Order: sequence, then C-alpha cells, then structure tokens
Amino acid sequence: MKHTNIQKLALAGIFCAVAVVGSLFSFPVFGSKCAPIQHMVNILCAVLLGPVYGISVAFAASLIRNLTGLGSLMAFPGSMIGALLCGLAYWATKNLPLTLVAEVFGTAVLGGLCAYPVAVLFMGQSAGEIAFYAYIIPFLVSTAGGSIISGILLYGLKNTGTLGVMQKKLAR
Repeated sequence: MKHTNIQKLALAGIFCAVAVVGSLFSFPVFGSKCAPIQHMVNILCAVLLGPVYGISVAFAASLIRNLTGLGSLMAFPGSMIGALLCGLAYWATKNLPLTLVAEVFGTAVLGGLCAYPVAVLFMGQSAGEIAFYAYIIPFLVSTAGGSIISGILLYGLKNTGTLGVMQKKLAR
C-alpha cells in the first residue's frame, strides 16, 4: 500500500510539473490566460489518481504558476473546480466522455462564474467593468482545448490496453 501511495504522489508531482511548464503555452482570451494543458492534466489526474489528487495538483500548479508569474488568480477557480467535477464524474461512473464534459462544465461555467468575485475582490477590478459571466468564454476555450487533447490521449491509451494497466498498478 505504501508503494502505491508513493507512485501516486510521484505521478501527481509529474502532472503538476507538466501543468506548470504547459502554461508557457498559454494565450490570452478576453483578459484571461488560457492554458489548455492544465485541463488536460485535470482529466488525466481524474482518470489515474482520483478527485483528491486532481484538486491538489490543480491547486499546486495554480500556486506555482502565480508565484512564477506564469498565471493569474483566475487559475484557481477555473482549474480547481474543473478538477473536482471531472474527478467526481470519473470516480462515480468510470465514463470518459462524461469526465471530459464535467471538466468543461466545471471549468467554463462554474469556474467562470466563480472567477468574477475573485476578479472583483483580489484583482481590484470594478464590478461595473466586467460582467459576472465574462470569464465563461475564455475558460471554455481553454478547457475545450485541454479536454480534446486529453480525450485523444486517453482513448489512445485505452485502445492499446495501457490505460487499464496503469489504473490497476495505481489501484493496488
């Protein structure tokens, strides 16, 4: 059991590093930095590690991105809510398409709505300057890209049987 926990922790660290380095490949959309690799990592964590690791990786990657100037405070609500929803969806159903949709919905809609108070309270933006739904579109662009990338990767792993082997190894 201890061996599996070390493997999960090591994989979570690798995913965190991939998310941070992947944020170098971000692009601006309506004042938000879109980093699709973070959303790919959220889904991979959901499928391989579970919701708790997924949220932890999303938080750590967001924190590191903010501390190094690679991200904004918007990384927290978007990535963490998406990670929670897709982690719970996969944990409850083991359904890959539902997991991808849960990431998109959690990040774009719920994360986008939660980004509004973050922008107003912590980023000094006036409530009159931005609409409460202003972050939904940029978050949707980012999470859709990451979901497509992870979907291609996961279905490739599933078709070769590698995904099942990885999941069994981590479940011990």
